[in-house]
Amino acid sequence: MTSAKRIIVALDFASEAQAVSLVERLDPTRCRLKVGKELFTRCGPAFVEALQLRGFDVFLDLKFHDIPNTVAGACAAAADLGVWMVNLHISGGAGMIQAARTRLDAMSSRPLLIGVTLLTSLSREDLIAVGCPGEPGERVVQLAALGHAAGLDGVVCSPLEAAAVRAAQGPDFRLVTPGVRPAGTSLGDQVRVMTPRDALAAGADDLVIGRPITAAKDPLAALQAIEDSLVD
Repeated sequence: MTSAKRIIVALDFASEAQAVSLVERLDPTRCRLKVGKELFTRCGPAFVEALQLRGFDVFLDLKFHDIPNTVAGACAAAADLGVWMVNLHISGGAGMIQAARTRLDAMSSRPLLIGVTLLTSLSREDLIAVGCPGEPGERVVQLAALGHAAGLDGVVCSPLEAAAVRAAQGPDFRLVTPGVRPAGTSLGDQVRVMTPRDALAAGADDLVIGRPITAAKDPLAALQAIEDSLVD
């Protein structure tokens, strides 16, 4: 088991200054970065390009969900930015996913196209409330199968569902797992969580980790501690 660039640090900050302060203390040879809705909305595409100029691979976590043509165009715009990975909601349907994949395949260089199954903040009760009865794990496996068939490179899923998705979709389907917390740290707003080592053992490829690194007094030391926990 190797820890090389398995960690994606979530830049969940409200300002560019906060994000840059953290990024300056990280090493692009040891981690990737995730830019989500708040930071992208505040700072825009130029900030993503600046991160890439620093040598970081960027996961643009905007979770596109709209009519097929709109999502395809948004994914193409992300590809023009040069990002490493982009995502969309699988619940948008096979036609939306296929439109995005077709548009990206026509480009000279494309990011990985990843689908969101269920947000890791959602519980069984939350799903019932929005008209999706059943266990979260069953829903995740169903959505992952739909996404794979429609052309996704992988999915975002809780580490608790990683083993089931891996078993169903095989070794080449990429599993990106938020809801990863080192032992002894706060769960924050995550519900379905697992330690980094256990998440990899369950089949995860990439570990999305935020506050255990970004809120640490020494972020690079926190990253190192997590890397050390992954080594056999």
